[in-house]
Amino acid sequence: MRTLKNLIAAGAASLISSAALAADLPPPPMYVPPPVEDFGGWYLRGDIGFSNQQVKRLDNALYYTPGTTVQNTGLGFDSAGIFGLGAGYRFNNWFRADVTGEYRGKSNFHGTDIVFSNGVPTSTNTYTGSKSEWLVLANAYFDLGTWWCITPFVGAGIGGSANTISSFTDTGVQNNSVAFGPTATKWNFAWAVHAGLAYKINPSLTMELAYRYVDMGDGITGDMYAYDGTNALYNPMHFKNITSHDLKFGVRWAIDPAPVYAPPMLPLMRKG
Repeated sequence: MRTLKNLIAAGAASLISSAALAADLPPPPMYVPPPVEDFGGWYLRGDIGFSNQQVKRLDNALYYTPGTTVQNTGLGFDSAGIFGLGAGYRFNNWFRADVTGEYRGKSNFHGTDIVFSNGVPTSTNTYTGSKSEWLVLANAYFDLGTWWCITPFVGAGIGGSANTISSFTDTGVQNNSVAFGPTATKWNFAWAVHAGLAYKINPSLTMELAYRYVDMGDGITGDMYAYDGTNALYNPMHFKNITSHDLKFGVRWAIDPAPVYAPPMLPLMRKG
């Protein structure tokens, strides 16, 4: 009987000792998934905005008549809408690139000139017309870090611009003359610089507010002709160095976004 009690006491002591030892051991290791990078992949984009356009000067063959000089003044365009679509790829968390195509709506043109003959002002002309463009750019952007889901960025782009001048009219004030320029389109090399802020709504959707300066090259009218259809000289009106300060609102949609957080995993069970 005493031996049985001793065995029971020894077994109880061993069980208590094992429980105490288990309590002192660290918890079983948890599986920690590798970090998931929140970047990469293809995206689509859409943009709307408005332009603030300028032209450096006008040029015409008649300006080079011996003894004649012309001074342009008050040249300018009204603001117009911008509508664009594009597709791109985000390579990492600081660099992305895309190709965009946009239609820049018709903008009314206005301006005047003063004609000098041997240094003496002799007449003035008033110009009206409109301008629109198709602009295609390949762009690269650098994201400068993210704070509270807001990412400032800068970028640059190159491409081509099809500049269309239409409804151009040249009205001579003193001599009561009128000349017309038929609609014409000219393709040019174009380049742009970008700066803006992006706000990430969710892994798939990002909004942008951006400024862009774009140089679209030159524009040209058809051959100018008088009200009776006559013209003794080939003299289309050239629009030299068309530029614009654009303000745009855009949306980027990630086609296959990476998850922001890895799914939770169950702890691994220790054997034994």
